[in-house]
Amino acid sequence: MTSCDRIIGEFDLAVVGGGIVGLASAVRGSEELPGARLVVLEAESEVGRHQSGHNSGVLHSGVYYRPGSLKAVTCRAGKAMMEAFCAEHGVPIDICGKVIVATTAKEMESLERIELRAAANGVLCERIDSDRLRILEPAVAGIAALHVPETGIVDYYQVCLAMRRLIERTGGRVITGARVDRIDVTDDGLRIGTSAGEVRSSWMINCTGLQSDRILRLAGGTPLARIVPFRGEYYELVPGRQQLCRNLIYPVPDPAFPFLGVHFTRMIGGGVECGPNAVLALSREGYRWRDLNPMDLAETLAFGGFRRLALRHWRMGAGEMWRSVSKAAFVTALQRLIPSLRSSDLQPGRSGVRAQAVSPAGEMIDDFVIDRTPRAIHVVNAPSPAATASLAIGQRVIDALRRCQADSDVTSAGGFDE
Repeated sequence: MTSCDRIIGEFDLAVVGGGIVGLASAVRGSEELPGARLVVLEAESEVGRHQSGHNSGVLHSGVYYRPGSLKAVTCRAGKAMMEAFCAEHGVPIDICGKVIVATTAKEMESLERIELRAAANGVLCERIDSDRLRILEPAVAGIAALHVPETGIVDYYQVCLAMRRLIERTGGRVITGARVDRIDVTDDGLRIGTSAGEVRSSWMINCTGLQSDRILRLAGGTPLARIVPFRGEYYELVPGRQQLCRNLIYPVPDPAFPFLGVHFTRMIGGGVECGPNAVLALSREGYRWRDLNPMDLAETLAFGGFRRLALRHWRMGAGEMWRSVSKAAFVTALQRLIPSLRSSDLQPGRSGVRAQAVSPAGEMIDDFVIDRTPRAIHVVNAPSPAATASLAIGQRVIDALRRCQADSDVTSAGGFDE
């Protein structure tokens, strides 16, 4: 009998994906569905090994997001839920605040737009002048800034571990080394084939991030967007120069591009990260240039939506790639915020891969997307601030699941308005 033939067990709910969104969905499920037999299936040897464990650890406040969007609503609710979770489970958190810095008069209009969005989203922030900015961040050069005191930092990998412990303590199972390669829909549930064996479950939640569109397809759905992986690379300030950044320093982002630009982030465990850039990853799990998966790359290049995106943003893409191979170019980008920064102040840091949903028209999908197939809920797109919003996203997912369970025709597929 092969591992794929071996029956691991029968469950009421299987959550596929042991990142922070999947774990948060399982946490909410264990609370909202008492008595349910619950399992989390994770492909890697431990939870939180991809986006959840490779981010800058910022607890976002919700200043950037379109008012009324799923991002804005879940970020605000999720931040409060995350703060409460960390306090209850002993995960260190620091509400240190951040500044969003305008360095030119041209950026003032965008700064004002962010300030209006922050107010609409209920975020506490204050416009400050250059003198006040220098008090908060003496090394930063800017003509004005938004000070957002409620932004914080946390170690989301430690959050993932705490969530796993809670799930297991309340009777759920977390199975690692269980990469899903088959999903069969039956009259009474799902048969989920994994590298560890087969799981039978009445319902499924897909929170697989970089693999979310593929799992949706395995479950019988037709993805309306394709996941394109973008790698973000960081440098770190060397010991002795970390005083250049007291807390969090962000530029005014380009409104035409859904990335926030290179910034400085003090880490909860010590040190300061600088970055990231955003370059196409050659594998969905490719954290270095040499991490090449020919199938992943071929799929990306063959996707018309990616080609349209690349054609539209080729100039910016070329600049991001140049910063990837040229430390001098990376330093120049960072010097817009801290002019006194020198190349010798930086040492190579870690990198992360962002799962970005791209439409066939070549548009980056900016908001969270939740979809449905028979007996399954799919978190199709969950970019930043998904970690901050994870518990609120999880609540949305469980609410959607309960609506599906109440639907007498569980075999009819179709999305629903979130």
